[in-house]
Amino acid sequence: MVFVKTVKNKAYFKRYQVKYRRRREGKTDYYARKRLVTQAKNKYNSPKYRLVVRFTNTDIIAQFVYSKIEGDYILSAAYAHELPNYGIKVGLTNWAAAYATGLLAARRVLKKLGLDTKYEGVTEANGEHYEVEENEEGPRPFKAFLDVGLRRTTTGSKVFAVMKGAADGGVLVPHSETRFPGYDSEEKSLDAEVLRDYIFGQHVAEYMRTLEEEDEEKYKKQFSRFIAAGVSADDLEGMYAEAHKKIRANPEFVKKERTPLTEEQKAQLKKFKSQKRNLKQRKDRIRQKIAAFERKFE
Repeated sequence: MVFVKTVKNKAYFKRYQVKYRRRREGKTDYYARKRLVTQAKNKYNSPKYRLVVRFTNTDIIAQFVYSKIEGDYILSAAYAHELPNYGIKVGLTNWAAAYATGLLAARRVLKKLGLDTKYEGVTEANGEHYEVEENEEGPRPFKAFLDVGLRRTTTGSKVFAVMKGAADGGVLVPHSETRFPGYDSEEKSLDAEVLRDYIFGQHVAEYMRTLEEEDEEKYKKQFSRFIAAGVSADDLEGMYAEAHKKIRANPEFVKKERTPLTEEQKAQLKKFKSQKRNLKQRKDRIRQKIAAFERKFE
């Protein structure tokens, strides 16, 4: 095919159509979104749910979302910053914390829908591949499709940790074992022991031990929060196992109790709040400004 240079003339600009705003900002992959949102037409008003996983520098977000014409609606959500309530005080963005966040999101949404007793998932994480099977007596399992946004889906990525946590929590997330840590592409098999070690933070524990032996100063700097919280490499597995039990026992969101403001604090807030002026005051203020401006040239 011959290369034809684009001539940016009047006709080009007249017919030019800009892309969607979120595409221009590099926030949404509309090719993927179209396929995740579009529901089969014979299912009428049944929403298509997505397990939306997003990462920030200090947090992990897991949401169950469905779409309408006017926009997205969040059915339920869980965050890594909630994990200290369940005993995970440090390392809130690692692989094990991502799994725990996915587990919390799954148990929370199932409890909201009244399916938590019907679909318990994997009660003790063992690293084996698991997908929820339909209960013959009860309702069908809650189904959600993984939405990773613009994040790369490399083998061992933390997005799959959240997905694994949700699947073990009892939510039907269609997936295969090929993207989990421990999967051998040559033998086409999953080493469940490796995946289990990741779920219980043993890859972090191993690095902690190695670093402590090789460079103690760097260890104290890198794992300062672990040391301050009194968490050693040997404590990690027990910490995560206990957290999984607590999540299953009570996955509901706990609101923080907010102390009411004192009169002094209220006065401090009002100090910077501008008072609303009536029409007469506004006109008088404009007159004063004009007079002050004219005085400069006298």
